[in-house]
Amino acid sequence: MKLLVVNPNTTASMTAKIAAAARCVARPGTEIVATQPDSGPASIQGFLDIARSHHGLLEVAERHRDADAVVVACFDDTGVDALRCLFDGPVIGIGEAAFHAASLISTRFAVVTTLTRAVPGLRDNLDRYGLSRRCAAIRAAEVPVLDLETNPAAAERRITAEIAEAMSVDRADAIVLGCAGMADLHARLSKRFGLPVIDGVACAVTLAEALCAAGLSTSKAGAYASTANGPAGLPQRAMR
Repeated sequence: MKLLVVNPNTTASMTAKIAAAARCVARPGTEIVATQPDSGPASIQGFLDIARSHHGLLEVAERHRDADAVVVACFDDTGVDALRCLFDGPVIGIGEAAFHAASLISTRFAVVTTLTRAVPGLRDNLDRYGLSRRCAAIRAAEVPVLDLETNPAAAERRITAEIAEAMSVDRADAIVLGCAGMADLHARLSKRFGLPVIDGVACAVTLAEALCAAGLSTSKAGAYASTANGPAGLPQRAMR
């Protein structure tokens, strides 16, 4: 299967990190196509950046309309609903995938994300997904997204401090990393703290593969119904 993994921001180094995380868990028969828009914000940190990223994200969708499934590698699940209207195959946001994974392996999970201004949108998403009661806290490490690329050691120290607080204060028994740019941290942080530290990229890739293997596609009976040509003229196709 062809799995399109889209980083909705324009930072190529972050796309490379996301691609590596996706390929680590993908099945042998899965082709990972990792890419990012040609234009838009360099990072997505709040509602305005989300809005500015949509045009580039839709342009990427047009270039890869033969994909069997799509992973949107932004923890805000940027543009997921729009892409579900465009593609027949599953479209999975890394935030939703990580939240569901955490709910299946823990009783209380905490999210450690980048900046405080990201928190309200994540709370809205948890409410929408019906998982707010399972989330003990959303903690902001006050790490700008691009610092994960330019100053990773300092960023990891702040993230580590918030994980320790989530365990001791919030009594979380699993941690969700709240940014695709943290995808390379989960293994060593899981080992360090002795509990699951969850990367949404890995969760979304494996979930997309599982849905395709089960023969499941995006329902077109309701809000994700497509027009004949779709928005921006993107023709529809059946899932292979």
